[in-house]
Amino acid sequence: MFPLGSVLFPSVLLPLHVFEPRYRAMTRHCLDATPEFGVVLIERGHEVGGGDVRTPVGTVARIVEAAELDDGRWVLATVGTRRVRVLRWLDDAPWPRAMVADVVDEAVADAAAAAAAWAALQPRLRRVLALASELGEAAAPATVELADDPGLGSFQAAALAPIGPADQQRLLGAGGPDERLAVLDELLTGAAELLEARLAMGNDDDDGDIARPGT
Repeated sequence: MFPLGSVLFPSVLLPLHVFEPRYRAMTRHCLDATPEFGVVLIERGHEVGGGDVRTPVGTVARIVEAAELDDGRWVLATVGTRRVRVLRWLDDAPWPRAMVADVVDEAVADAAAAAAAWAALQPRLRRVLALASELGEAAAPATVELADDPGLGSFQAAALAPIGPADQQRLLGAGGPDERLAVLDELLTGAAELLEARLAMGNDDDDGDIARPGT
């Protein structure tokens, strides 16, 4: 297991720079056996040195590319494959380990309704990404290609949306596409309102109606 300060979703790429000795050893172990490990979000604490509090639902990361540097560090390209739930944490020997079970998506209640909800959500996601970009924030291009399938697409949207780790973890823990789409609808609505308000304040500022801090 690799606790991190970020959330990994199925089908999403995760580049990693592995420098801590125990995770270097874990990487070598994975490459010599099954090239995958679990990623969970750290709720409190820090991944370096242990002592962190970890979320119970994470994602299996499969190593697709690996390069070992001269000093023993690793540069990895990984991709999320499936969700897992931690049943029990084991001793860190020498890296974090856990007993886990796969988390399978709940079936959608109505396939046509889920498809319609996903189709309606995509323009809103693109709008939010465009607003974030206009404000100078790091964001995926609004023209990013998305899957047609609501299950896979909702994972992609969860990874792309400009939301915090806690909200991303809420999406990762959702039962299935129906719940993820409903939560995304709520989060994207809030994100759009916030970004539009910030943009409006910036425009007003340019017109001289709002003073900058310190002026």
